[in-house]
Amino acid sequence: MDKYRKKHFSSSQIIISGFLAVILAGTLLLMLPFATQEWGGASFMDALFTATSATCVTGLIVQDTATYWSFFGQCVILLLIQIGGMGVVTLAVAITVISGRKIGLMQRSTMQETIAAPSMGGIVRTTGFIIKMTAFVELLGAAAMLPVFAKEFGIIRGTWYALFHSISAFCNAGFDLMGIKEKFSSLTDYAGNPLINLVIIFLIVTGGVGFMTWNDIKIHKRNFSKYRMQSKVILVVTAMLIVFPAIYFYFYEFSGEIWDGTPVGEKLLSALFTSVTPRTAGFNTIDLNALSESGKMIVILLMLIGGSPGSTAGGIKTTTVAVVLLTTLSVFRRREETNCFGRRIAEDTIKYAATILFMYASLLLLGGIAISCLEKQPILTCVFEAASAISTSGLTLGITTGIGTVSRTILILLMYLGRVGGLTLVFAAVSGSRANISKLPKEKITVG
Repeated sequence: MDKYRKKHFSSSQIIISGFLAVILAGTLLLMLPFATQEWGGASFMDALFTATSATCVTGLIVQDTATYWSFFGQCVILLLIQIGGMGVVTLAVAITVISGRKIGLMQRSTMQETIAAPSMGGIVRTTGFIIKMTAFVELLGAAAMLPVFAKEFGIIRGTWYALFHSISAFCNAGFDLMGIKEKFSSLTDYAGNPLINLVIIFLIVTGGVGFMTWNDIKIHKRNFSKYRMQSKVILVVTAMLIVFPAIYFYFYEFSGEIWDGTPVGEKLLSALFTSVTPRTAGFNTIDLNALSESGKMIVILLMLIGGSPGSTAGGIKTTTVAVVLLTTLSVFRRREETNCFGRRIAEDTIKYAATILFMYASLLLLGGIAISCLEKQPILTCVFEAASAISTSGLTLGITTGIGTVSRTILILLMYLGRVGGLTLVFAAVSGSRANISKLPKEKITVG
């Protein structure tokens, strides 16, 4: 009778299926004749790549968003960005709440996994907080940028541009509409504009910190000692990843002859922006090809780290890096346990962190090497593109638009894996398998 029982999907299976369904729906919408500026619609590959990039809030594109897609196509892209940024499950739970239906145990469990909540308690209330915060921050960002865009493009188009870039920045997507000035130019025309730079930075960091961290801040205000350990780690690591790379970019990268004549204020803004945007945002105000090889490697590392759990950002997450580093320090000090902020980190968390780091590093290298072999491009350039895809960052050195179908397929897979998470896919694949409670004899193996 077991085969007649109703099949129940795990939280991991629901998450990956939800993202896949949204990507396919977005692909079909972008293939409609009126989705492009020139009547006829996009090809399947272009539509699939764009829908995947938007839903996975990456920002890699094969067609310029402003000049290739119609207003309808841009609206579809923006909707996919919003769904991907907030999470498919979050929106589904929100719609269920609005419709007056009850939230079941499975939905609460899936929601907990999606937003990295410590428990299922208060999930509905937390969902309401996420929706309200998202709307408030995105509207605030749009209102702040409106004067600049309205002055340049007029009130109607300026409003659309302000809203589009605010949502794209908060969701860490990196899609822009500045191709009307120069195709694939991103925000390079605003490198010296303090308002646009600071607002975009604010939106990127706000979206990348994570909703549960903001919930902690909302509850405990400035009482840092009462924050959860995870929130403390996220805030400290985020601050370090903003400050130290910015110092490097300003004093090393932007001190060369190529930057002579650039005002000090613009250099400071560019250094700060370049330290923030690799953390899966995808905008750029400088030509990334002008960076040295060491500068590009730092950008790759920042992209790989990404944002924080339960945020709109991708990457291996700030907490993963923190756990790996703290575990390394505990080994150096010959301590049996890994501690942080007066708390002991669980062993399974350490195992997950090591696994995630290994999986992302492996996918990054395999993807970069494969693209380099297929496209006959320098390995650093291809690893950069692969890192941008797997971390859902969206930054590019300019080769994505010219690569072949196989390489594009590799980037699509990397974007999808990066957004749903490698462990989520593994857990979905092994869901339903029974845990092995028996233990084999222990034996030591020498490492290092």
